[in-house]
Amino acid sequence: MALLVGAVTYFAQASDLGWSAVEQVNHLDHGLYRQIFFAKYINWVVAFPSFALGLGLLSGISWVTVVLNIFISWFWVLSYLAAAYTTTNYKWGFFAFGTFSWIILAMSTLNECREAAELVGIGRDYIMLAGYLNLLWLLYPVAFALTDGGNIIGVTGSFVFFGILDVLTLPVLSFAFAILGRKWDFGKLSLAFSDYRGGRHGAFSADKEAVPVHDTSDS
Repeated sequence: MALLVGAVTYFAQASDLGWSAVEQVNHLDHGLYRQIFFAKYINWVVAFPSFALGLGLLSGISWVTVVLNIFISWFWVLSYLAAAYTTTNYKWGFFAFGTFSWIILAMSTLNECREAAELVGIGRDYIMLAGYLNLLWLLYPVAFALTDGGNIIGVTGSFVFFGILDVLTLPVLSFAFAILGRKWDFGKLSLAFSDYRGGRHGAFSADKEAVPVHDTSDS
């Protein structure tokens, strides 16, 4: 789903859709107004929680932590969106809130979730995925500060910057999950959802057949 949303949002941007003209306060040599493509934030608001969910399920961390990481990723993206649409230097307050939330998310995925992944025997694969993701996530605050935040890099340059980051993130990580996942024991990781549902259905059917039928004709 995240890949599909990403494809649609990039199609919108390539078609010069999904943007607003926002007045700028920094580096006005690029113009008083800047094209802010909200389409890319729609991509992130789907993609970033997908990463948090995937790493959380893989590590076997508690559902409370998974939901919290999803919420933090939403907060991060929406804070940056608010910063991009703020026409004063108060935008950097939203930027600070968003960046702080990313730090919390990075600490969770690199520490707590890593420790949980080691308990189920996939610590090496997990740290490869989480480390790669957080290395790229580290560049998003930098890219935002130079583009939609600080207006230092123009719109075309921001396309290139974020385009490279997005391609290296979602498609590459999805491929890495698929390759590394071939050797994982999904039953041990509690990720065999279809088998689990099938097992429950089979158990329910067996229990239903085993229920004795009482003859009440004599009473």
